[in-house]
Amino acid sequence: MATNPPSGDGHRNGAVKGRSQFQHPNGTWFKRDKSTGQIMDGKADGTKFKGVRREKPKGK
Repeated sequence: MATNPPSGDGHRNGAVKGRSQFQHPNGTWFKRDKSTGQIMDGKADGTKFKGVRREKPKGK
């Protein structure tokens, strides 16, 4: 399997599995656990989480 050197430099190779993110109407991005549906974390600065897939808005 290929690697992206140098190892241990603090970056992730590939996407985060088992999680998704969505944006609340107030602009905050939240991370949700895929298996339980519980909200795990929110970002106060209004930017998206890196490497986490986005949920499609309902009704669109």
